[in-house]
Amino acid sequence: MTAPSAGKPTLPAQVKQARESLLATLRELDPQVAKWVEEQRRARSTKPSVVVVGETNRGKSSLVNALLATPGLSPVDAEVATATYLVFDHAEDWLAKACYPGQLAPVGFPLEELIRWVSAAHELPEGQLPPRYVEVCGPVPLLERLSLVDTPGVGGLDSAHGELAMEAAANATALLFVVDASAPFTATELQFLRAMADRVETVLFALSKIDQFRGWREVLDADRALLAEHAPRFADALIHPVSARMFEMAGRAPNEQAATMLREKSGVAELQGALQELLVGRSVMLGEANTLRALSSALAEQHAILNAERRALSSGESEAEQLRARRDELTVERRSSTRGWQLKLRGEVQRTRVELGHEASRQMRDAQSYFRQQIDSADREQLVQLPQQVDMALQTISQRVSGQLAHRLNQVTDVALAELFSAEELDIIRAQFARGGGPPVVLRPPDKRPPTAEDKLLVFMGVSGGAGAAKLAAAPLAGFALFNPVVLPATIVIGLGAGWWMARTRRHAADKQHTKQWLVESIADARSTLDQLVAEQLIEAEQQLALALDDALSRRIEAIEAELKEVDKTIKMDAQERSKKLALVTKRIKDVAEGRERAEAFLGRIRTLRDRARAE
Repeated sequence: MTAPSAGKPTLPAQVKQARESLLATLRELDPQVAKWVEEQRRARSTKPSVVVVGETNRGKSSLVNALLATPGLSPVDAEVATATYLVFDHAEDWLAKACYPGQLAPVGFPLEELIRWVSAAHELPEGQLPPRYVEVCGPVPLLERLSLVDTPGVGGLDSAHGELAMEAAANATALLFVVDASAPFTATELQFLRAMADRVETVLFALSKIDQFRGWREVLDADRALLAEHAPRFADALIHPVSARMFEMAGRAPNEQAATMLREKSGVAELQGALQELLVGRSVMLGEANTLRALSSALAEQHAILNAERRALSSGESEAEQLRARRDELTVERRSSTRGWQLKLRGEVQRTRVELGHEASRQMRDAQSYFRQQIDSADREQLVQLPQQVDMALQTISQRVSGQLAHRLNQVTDVALAELFSAEELDIIRAQFARGGGPPVVLRPPDKRPPTAEDKLLVFMGVSGGAGAAKLAAAPLAGFALFNPVVLPATIVIGLGAGWWMARTRRHAADKQHTKQWLVESIADARSTLDQLVAEQLIEAEQQLALALDDALSRRIEAIEAELKEVDKTIKMDAQERSKKLALVTKRIKDVAEGRERAEAFLGRIRTLRDRARAE
């Protein structure tokens, strides 16, 4: 990267200057809209998230504890449940809660009981369901600037766990990949990194357990060579040698001098600094990009409004006639229940149901075929672990279907809107929806019922289209939405899980034939549940989209009525007054168009930097 030339502002400084200038322009046109953009900027969280992944027994959880300077916090347990993440965030006092996104209220519990909630070797408290993830908050300085997600390592990156870890990492600001100093990268680790190359912008590496292996420097060199050959995108990435054990020993050192030496040699402080330096600055730029996107949307709305005002000043009565005709057309569309946009909306929703049904069937068939092969080659111990692998596969399928459903509903909405409004009108509608206080379509979870033995088979998982499971990471579509003005983003709440609970509540037979029968029943139950949930969500989506679009029609009709009143006023103006106002409006149109181009140009530069970082 070349150094900035002397006297030339950096990109963050240029973006800040542009943001203030565009806000000033917007304040002159519509102070309320400018206030909304400022509120969005202040309310937007800029805290980055780091997902920690690695093979089993690589010292991952020990390193997380060292980074948080809290020994024993994340359970170091080879039998941690594969379906449960640990999300660490900041709070003034320590607290822990089991989370069931979109389905059940979080369940708080004492921190000393954490291992009972996340380890397959321990029983859950009586009457409790397995959580989708566990959130632990406390007064840790590092967590004031970023959140940390400890993914389970059971199963290995060559199994379904690798796919689930990949989904979590793809939604994070950065990935911290942990390997140990016993040997160079394995084939499965390199395969995982190759798969991640196009999905995660920022990857850091930690070489753990350097105190236990004297030849760790040779392993470090071998790791660099393997990255250059098999995952060249990460060839220049820093690999941080660390020892969580040395960092923990520093807390028991006989004096401060020894403690300081141990902490320095552990490499943990250096890794903490690298995480903060690398991520916090990028997080600020992401926040600025989101503000620029809001400004661009607001300026597009003002451009459409000013164009309508210019037509009124230029055309007079002919513009009034066109507005009346458009008002009458939209009024008919709003009153009709059998024409145009409603039929298009209904047809697109049905098409979505069919497409998702086919895709879910294919993925379930693939999962069943894969696990039948695994059963045939498994020994007794592997059969015992298989239900956890099945559960992860079902969660991954659920996550995929959720993301596909969110994306398809955005497409459905675009089709329905294009049926109703012109391109200029859409600029206004998009901005109105953005300021509506939240997405018009928020799909509800299935109705809650008292848990029964059958209900406990289903451990629901929530997935949000912009933002993943709660604080696990950002929404899967967040990066897409940042650079693509998607209208009506939908929040999807669907999910399932069968294998994990069945492994805990039913004695697992080592007989392969019985296991195959169990697999067929589990996947059939999961498929049935997923179909039902998707159908319920689409029914709800169709109803809410219809209401949202009807509301958009009403707003547009009201706006046309307001424009007609302005046209009447302009008709009564004398020629000199009209000419003066027309000149002012024309200048404002030019300023707004240039402002929007400026915002889009900076968004393009930020996007280019992001893509360049991915390529390096």
